[in-house]
Amino acid sequence: MKIKKIKIKNFRCYKDEVEIEFGDLTAFVGKNDIGKSTVLEALDIFFNDSKGVIKVDKDDINKQALASGDNEIIISVCLEELPTTIVIDSTNETDLNSEYLLNTNGQLEIIKKYPNAKASPNIFIKANHPTNDECKDLLLKKNTDLQKIIKDKSITCSDNTRNAVMRTSIWNYYITDLQLTEIELDITKGETTKSIWEQLKNYLPLYSLFQSDRKNSDGDNEVQDPLKEAVKQILSDSSLKTKFSEIATEVEKKLKEVSERTLEKLKEMNPEIADSLNPVIPTAESLKWADVFKNVSISGDEGIPINKRGSGVKRLILINFFRAEAERRKTAEKIPSIVYAIEEPETSQHTEHQKKLISAFLALAGTSNTQVVITTHSAALVKELEFEHLRLINSTSSGKTIEPVLPNTLPYPSLNEVNFLAFAEITEEYHNELYGFIEFEGKIIDFKSGKTQIDYIKLEKDGSKKTIKIPMTEKIRHQIHHPENKENTKYTEAELAQSIDSMRAFIRTLLTTT
Repeated sequence: MKIKKIKIKNFRCYKDEVEIEFGDLTAFVGKNDIGKSTVLEALDIFFNDSKGVIKVDKDDINKQALASGDNEIIISVCLEELPTTIVIDSTNETDLNSEYLLNTNGQLEIIKKYPNAKASPNIFIKANHPTNDECKDLLLKKNTDLQKIIKDKSITCSDNTRNAVMRTSIWNYYITDLQLTEIELDITKGETTKSIWEQLKNYLPLYSLFQSDRKNSDGDNEVQDPLKEAVKQILSDSSLKTKFSEIATEVEKKLKEVSERTLEKLKEMNPEIADSLNPVIPTAESLKWADVFKNVSISGDEGIPINKRGSGVKRLILINFFRAEAERRKTAEKIPSIVYAIEEPETSQHTEHQKKLISAFLALAGTSNTQVVITTHSAALVKELEFEHLRLINSTSSGKTIEPVLPNTLPYPSLNEVNFLAFAEITEEYHNELYGFIEFEGKIIDFKSGKTQIDYIKLEKDGSKKTIKIPMTEKIRHQIHHPENKENTKYTEAELAQSIDSMRAFIRTLLTTT
């Protein structure tokens, strides 16, 4: 299964329901404290039932909603690439479509509701499901109930012992009057519906979250060395525990033989002392096998351990340890798909490392049954992505919006525009792009018209100087393209921002009048 869409309501800063489309790689961009990490953490709560990185608590309820009496957090996930068959009654195979368990878009939509932020949610499936009184709630009915319906209505059924077959026969009988309606089916009640959820859980993706503010100190076990954490997980393997027990038993046997021989010899010399002594041998369960491997590490050629390396190198190693560990869990637990969620992968990374990271994530997202979700504050990283990957989070007077990034005021894809909207990034590159677009449209004279004129000292080809009157935007344009001219005061950051705002406003007007 893969995430197609998620919905969040009444969770932290998201009061009203927001819908977010997901792809193989989804990158959330926006200003600080606007709700990027909240999306990733909502998914961690949903998939890992508060047993992952994030635990749901009462402070997660949106304060405005709580004040109005709404204390229920709702997190929904729509999934695609569904299993072709599923067993929900004993060993009888069926499929989600035949059981009318898909929404109107053909997706499996699972809704988890957390009243008063309780850790154990109520779970529903939103499905385009029969509501005709004669054939609704079949998933809640027992074998004998289904048999009675078939008998009373004289419905043809090929197998009256298999619930899935009987449900299909009954629905087919009412096929012209099923009254299909998109409703929420409670899958926490009823034997069959509970079985549905237990089966579906086996197909859900493994969701693994790497947080931006995770520990990064010498005391953090993973920073000390990811191999030390790996040792714990490796030694927890049941087959290894059996082998260790066999080794301990054999060693214990040998030690007893040695101690007994020793005490026998001692008795020959001093029976009184020998009788006062007993061998003390620890049990297999009390042995600390991890201590045997306490010196494992990953070190550089200079022998410098990880926790003494630079923060960028430590974080880079941790990110990849996180990836390797998630992959190990996916394989060990036979989970069919995986979602890597990584907050601010650019943290402490040089620009070139950022580019390599995003290249690795793009390649990772291109593999089967894999999705990558990130948040970022890096304008450089954004420029390595495509528009289809980006989701822009905005805060408006009516609430939060999370939208795919499309050309905004410019009629062509512009990642400079994205960085301006997401991070308020003011750059010469963006200024050039806006000015160039206005020139290309043949509207530069119209743009300059009516603008305040300021002095600009121009260098002529013969080396002479000439003072001319031009708008601030044109002065900035000249200074960007003619840095050799040192005769003028350099424009300020505020002037660059004002010039960009002026061009964006002109382009908006231009686009609405053409």
